[in-house]
Amino acid sequence: MKFGKEFTAQMVPEWQKAYMDYGNLKTLLKDILRFKQRKQPPACSTLAGLKRKLTLYRAFSGLTQRYNNHPTSPSTPDDIESQAILVNSVNRDGSQSYQTTFLMSEDEGGEYELVFFRRLDDEFNKVDKFYRSKVEEVMNEANLLNKQMDAFIAFRIKVENPQGWFDRSVEMTRLASDVAASAAALSASTPRGVRASSRRVVLPMSMDVIEEAGGSSSHGQADESSDHQDKDHDHDELETFKVVHRKVQAKKPNSIKPSSSRPAPLEVLNRVKINNTLETPRSTIKSFLRYPMQTELNFSRENLKKVEQLLKRAFVEFYQKLRLLKSYSFLNTLAFSKIMKKYDKITSRDASKSYMKMVDSSFLGSSDEVTKLLERTEATFIKHFSNSNRIRAMNILRPKAKRERHRITFSMGFLAGGTAALILSLILIIRARKIMSKEGATRYMDNMFPLYSLFGFIVLHTVLYAANIYFWRRYRVNYSFIFGFKQGTELGYRQVLLLSFGLAVLALASVLLNLDMEMDPKTKAYEGLTELLPLGLVLLVVIIFFCPFNVMYRSSRFFFLTRLFHCICAPLYKVTLPDFFLADQLTSQVQAFRSLEFYICYYVWGDYKHRENTCKDNDIYKAFFYIVAVIPYWSRLLQCLRRLCEEKDAMQGYNGLKYFLTIVAVCMRTASSLDKKSSGWKTLAWVFSAIASIISTYWDLVFDWGLLQRQSKNRWLRDKLLIPHKSVYFGAMVLNVLLRFAWLRTVLGFELSFLHPESLITILASLEIIRRGIWNFFRLENEHLNNVGKYRAFKSVPLPFNYDENEDEDDHDE
Repeated sequence: MKFGKEFTAQMVPEWQKAYMDYGNLKTLLKDILRFKQRKQPPACSTLAGLKRKLTLYRAFSGLTQRYNNHPTSPSTPDDIESQAILVNSVNRDGSQSYQTTFLMSEDEGGEYELVFFRRLDDEFNKVDKFYRSKVEEVMNEANLLNKQMDAFIAFRIKVENPQGWFDRSVEMTRLASDVAASAAALSASTPRGVRASSRRVVLPMSMDVIEEAGGSSSHGQADESSDHQDKDHDHDELETFKVVHRKVQAKKPNSIKPSSSRPAPLEVLNRVKINNTLETPRSTIKSFLRYPMQTELNFSRENLKKVEQLLKRAFVEFYQKLRLLKSYSFLNTLAFSKIMKKYDKITSRDASKSYMKMVDSSFLGSSDEVTKLLERTEATFIKHFSNSNRIRAMNILRPKAKRERHRITFSMGFLAGGTAALILSLILIIRARKIMSKEGATRYMDNMFPLYSLFGFIVLHTVLYAANIYFWRRYRVNYSFIFGFKQGTELGYRQVLLLSFGLAVLALASVLLNLDMEMDPKTKAYEGLTELLPLGLVLLVVIIFFCPFNVMYRSSRFFFLTRLFHCICAPLYKVTLPDFFLADQLTSQVQAFRSLEFYICYYVWGDYKHRENTCKDNDIYKAFFYIVAVIPYWSRLLQCLRRLCEEKDAMQGYNGLKYFLTIVAVCMRTASSLDKKSSGWKTLAWVFSAIASIISTYWDLVFDWGLLQRQSKNRWLRDKLLIPHKSVYFGAMVLNVLLRFAWLRTVLGFELSFLHPESLITILASLEIIRRGIWNFFRLENEHLNNVGKYRAFKSVPLPFNYDENEDEDDHDE
């Protein structure tokens, strides 16, 4: 793989604009090469040099030498004569940037090289500025986590040993061994030059490794008025709590200012309150009624467990951010090294050494805050969240990438082949035995077909979701981050297809068994068992869904059930993207919900042994026929109202109005289908369905997909498109409009003589599911591009404690 493709593949998708534009710089180098070829055509073109494949050893060749100990300084006259460039640091608008002076601009073609270096400086300053801002963010977040750890340790001491009694001798022994182990680990992770010069380490933050046992804790409180502070190991001190690591006074490199050891700051609990991060319907109702929330600290083991889980999540997210920042620094440094080597090869100059010296001495190349924060985070996580088990801690912090297993692919292919074979068998049996022309065909379509169509809707929807996952991955849409899947648990398209085809095989096998047992005179005595096959299949699916054991993708099942519960309980839960995305999916499964209603009516009140029912003549069934169709839209309406109250966004109100009109239109169409003789229902259905469809279509294209922008550089589309073919977007827009108006069949009473009405209803419901599958891709593409535009690559994690800001300010003043 060429470096350019590898560079793009390893980018953080949301930070793509912040990376060095390697392709553009490479294009400028090609312009230089073409100019040189026109002036002096070489015997052997060096264009292949730009297309040479990257090897593992050459990829790291530009980073083998570091120049951190040699900052950029003015060159001597002799050096200037032999150099092609001079790189200087300048201050622009109060921020540091770098400017390259090209000394060979008078050479023939020098203007091309001058343009290249100007563009190169722009790219480097962009990368360096972005990296500085992100490092500043993680440093602030590290300070916040440090305060949370202070409160957590004190909270743990209060819970585990409220009396404060401890065995001093045992504690001293443990502290001595921990100090020795920590010093050895820290010494091993420190560069050799630093260890030789002094026995101290400069650390950018104070995320200390804290030890507690019973009622004791070793903790060093950082002085926030200075950048760096010292911590000494004093084995002779007869205090309970010991400082584990030391810091260096940055302003005086040759002097060490000792800091006095002191016990864990249990008094910190006097100025913190606990955050009610776990939202429940009860807490939502209390908040709505303005009932005073309990924020006082309750020192119970249950609360300690909740606090620990929240901090654990925060540390895992923080660690992932640090890893991506480290990767960002490495990839960009490598990219500048590669592009300068290509420049040297094309121009036969020796400019890469000077430029890379500047890169290595810049904040991007020399800053080690992220590396040290990684070490501190690992040490803290191992100590406090994994019981000092490093292997278990690193498995959580660095989950292994999910590997595609051959057995998944094989099983998926096997079940796909089984599905195709069963469909073919079903068609041949129906044609060969002329089942549809027999006396019982109408009863079968009225009673059994709605039962089995439920599985068809589910399979079709999951197959389209698998297709969406495939294309999301192909076009680098970070769907796992957008949905909030736990890293390593998200399903790939193969896993989704495996489940889809597995359900399809079970459903089709059930249909064939049903037909075969009906046709065979020897098995007609088992009519009751035959009719229970679809019900048994539904119960099997429900059991698998709610199975508590770690089988059949438990994490994904529970995630789905949690979001489904949030949709049902709307608006009692805070609305997140997975919640309203799932609610939108449910609005396209109205016919599936009606099939579930028919299951209850058929097996509870119907005569299923003789394939007879009176559901459609029952007033209660007719009432629930309305209610079941409205439930998904009603849930979505309540979600919009919740977001309108919280976010004060008028667009959520308009979106809620859209769903309200859809509810009215669905009710009108249902009334028109149940009472076909009334022209009034049909007129109302026409009016409200047309209004709702026009508004929904416009909302899909403009707000959900971000299209129909007249001022865009891609006319009527977005400025940024992931799919290179614009015709795909226009085709999707036209298809969305056509499928939105599938309700015309219900209003017009359109029928086909060769299709049973239930078959026609199923086809139209399937078209709506297909429309939703197309909508899913473009909706998530637009969400992904919004995250890219705002560089949002991480979700905010709630923290358990809330500090009193006034107390913090007093501490700063002291």
